[in-house]
Amino acid sequence: MGLWYYSLILINNMATTTTWNIAQLDRETADGYVFTAHYTINAANETYKAGAYGSIGFEKPETLVPFADLTEETVVGWVKEALGGEEKVTEIEAALQAQLDEQAAPTKASGLPWS
Repeated sequence: MGLWYYSLILINNMATTTTWNIAQLDRETADGYVFTAHYTINAANETYKAGAYGSIGFEKPETLVPFADLTEETVVGWVKEALGGEEKVTEIEAALQAQLDEQAAPTKASGLPWS
């Protein structure tokens, strides 16, 4: 019992790094208006990885940022805001952390009790 408890603490103390990236942008060629962003979210610690992919649309703003001037950081900010802000971002990142936790200490398994 003591060994399992000790191992569980070590697993839960692994530092998780979460990275948001933009995989692709869809835009109108006439004015550069980005109407959809395809994004990835990757969470990883020293041992395990989990990820998600999504797409989200944007309404056309009154003032456009020139397409050539966009940065990934800017578009990730748009994605996070369009998803619902920090509350939704926290929810998504918690779900990825739950996947990492499940990989580290599975609560479900498949198989047969015989060979």
